[in-house]
Amino acid sequence: MSVWLFLWLMVFLKIPIVGLFAIVKWAIGQTPEGEAEQDGGIGPRPRPAGPRHPRASLPRAPRRGPHRAPAPMPPARVRAVVAMQRQPRV
Repeated sequence: MSVWLFLWLMVFLKIPIVGLFAIVKWAIGQTPEGEAEQDGGIGPRPRPAGPRHPRASLPRAPRRGPHRAPAPMPPARVRAVVAMQRQPRV
């Protein structure tokens, strides 16, 4: 019984490992197929044909100062409804 167990563990279970190494060695030796320009979408994106234009800047905020309009007045403060007065406990 122990001879078959030893053979099973030392020989037969090593066959898939040897097969895996053989497949990896075969895959490393392969040359890539297809054109050099097509990389399957892995490489960098192609550049656009036209020149790149900078984005338009946002409009400037109005300047305040002695030669411009004064800053607008803030709105008047409005208080919320006054809370009800506490009723004494009975």
